Amino acid sequence: MVFRWTGDKSPRHYVRVSFILALLALWFGGTPAWAGTIQRVEVRNDSVVVTFDGRVADASSFLLASPNRVALDVTGAKPGGTVKTGGLVGGVREGVRDGGARVVFDLTRPAVVTGGKFGADGRVLTLQLKTVDDDDFARAAGEGKLRFLPPFNMPDTGLIPARYTVSLPVPGSSRTLTLPRVDGDADRPLVVIDAGHGGFDPGAISPTSGLKEKDVTLKIAKAIRDELLKSGRVRVALTREDDRFLVLQERYGIARKLKADLFISIHCDSVGTGDATGASVYTLSEIASDKEAAKLASRENKADIIGGIDLGGENADVSSILIDLTQRETMNASAAFARLLGREAAPLMPLRTNFHKMASLMVLKAPDMPSILFETGYISNPNDAAFLDSPEGRKRIATSVLRAVEINFAKRMAAN
Repeated sequence: MVFRWTGDKSPRHYVRVSFILALLALWFGGTPAWAGTIQRVEVRNDSVVVTFDGRVADASSFLLASPNRVALDVTGAKPGGTVKTGGLVGGVREGVRDGGARVVFDLTRPAVVTGGKFGADGRVLTLQLKTVDDDDFARAAGEGKLRFLPPFNMPDTGLIPARYTVSLPVPGSSRTLTLPRVDGDADRPLVVIDAGHGGFDPGAISPTSGLKEKDVTLKIAKAIRDELLKSGRVRVALTREDDRFLVLQERYGIARKLKADLFISIHCDSVGTGDATGASVYTLSEIASDKEAAKLASRENKADIIGGIDLGGENADVSSILIDLTQRETMNASAAFARLLGREAAPLMPLRTNFHKMASLMVLKAPDMPSILFETGYISNPNDAAFLDSPEGRKRIATSVLRAVEINFAKRMAAN
């Protein structure tokens, strides 16, 4: 459900609206009673399948070294059931933890979790495994948790819910925003590409060459647009085509106004010290998947706070309720596209071992539009920076996105 309101937009009005939304959430199902018991744990060649006898709230995985293990925490679940080992897993242990169950998989050789997905009924979780060397495992073990959400399904109340639309003003900004042009055939799905930063917000800056993130992201966004348009399979719009500043809510707000089917925000990563390298992709989670993701969220969310003036505040009550009501399916769709992008990009460009991360990033908070933030590489790394600012590098990045986009929409058409 999406909601629209007009007229009074004072903070008191937002509180009233959030209260109404909370009541509606309770009316259409209330607080879920998660009570799933683990029925079966089955290890296959390159995956682990965990089956529950009921729906669970969510799950997260992380790696443990010396000895090498994969730990799976499931909120709202109890341990139990049968276990079948094999492949990369030599043993499985289950136990109780606060609020749920923990399953530990003893690895026969180093392997990382590259993705996870719940089935349509929320009762089967499949984790994808990939063998790596000892160094890659150690790095991945330091990168924290991956979180997996089951599909959000409203319980059948016998009522036909009304359909609403949300229209939120851009807080802190009185300017009128002109929507960008959309290129491509009108009957094609729309992809909106967002070049991160811009104007007086340069983003990260290369310590060796002085290259600015805002310039690199714009070149990459245009390369992706051109590659997508050449395919003829999608329509494309850019949130900015020149060096201008956009408030974070304006970026995804543009995409929502255009009724985009997919939103991709382009960025470059940066670290103060070290030789970190490779691309990664972020999707929305209210809990950061690791400390690095939390730092990124803090850094990017402050892009609206320039010179001590907060240009992009958002009412927390309204935001959290909208996410609770409508965003779980969107988050799962975003994660599915992130996995596709990782698979298609792997042969073409350097990737982090733990490619898919999660963080509470403001630019990804559109409640009804699959969205990713694509960190295309480290501008603080001279090799990555040279790749990102080269025609060949941009071509490889654009080809990766094209392949993932084509597969994504082909799957959606087949499902319909």
